[in-house]
Amino acid sequence: MPTFVQVLEFIGTFAFAISGIRLASAKQFDWFGAYVVGLSTAIGGGTIRDLLLGVTPFWMTDPVYPICSGLALVLVILLGRFLIHLHSTFFIFDSIGLSLFTVAGVGKTLVLGYPFWVAIIMGSITGAAGGVIRDVFINEIPLIFRKEIYAIACVIGGLVYWLCDFLTLGLVITQLVSGISVFVVRLLAVKYKICLPVLKGDESV
Repeated sequence: MPTFVQVLEFIGTFAFAISGIRLASAKQFDWFGAYVVGLSTAIGGGTIRDLLLGVTPFWMTDPVYPICSGLALVLVILLGRFLIHLHSTFFIFDSIGLSLFTVAGVGKTLVLGYPFWVAIIMGSITGAAGGVIRDVFINEIPLIFRKEIYAIACVIGGLVYWLCDFLTLGLVITQLVSGISVFVVRLLAVKYKICLPVLKGDESV
């Protein structure tokens, strides 16, 4: 039976893959190109995390992750018109993937015996790095480098995870509250246009 963290990774993989394929379709990629973008979005952050932690990347020991991305492609192909015209699709699936992967990244790092501050960084990388790869592939400025709250939501989710663990609320409750906090921060930031200050410089440089 898969662990709770693995279940989160499965769902997060599917959600992130859809977000990547959804954007690839807007750029009129072919099916293979869209699959590559979706898969890279889904496994990119976790791969970087595992390499930094010195373990085998998670998708290399279980084929379910590439399969999840393939199923996401099939779903977008079958429901393409509906998903493309539903403007909130990208935000919803991207935020779900961001939340679940942040929690999975924090949890895996702690299981490997690293301190919480490392776990928060690894959770943020797991959640946000796949989106950076996706945006580079589709020739967009990565979302975490714009004003919109993105990676900061992962950091907040990691801090909430630490607080819940400190209060000994239990693993499942801790992971649920942490994931929800990431999603809520993203939702509130977009809804109320909350953003970080822009670093201004000389445009002529």
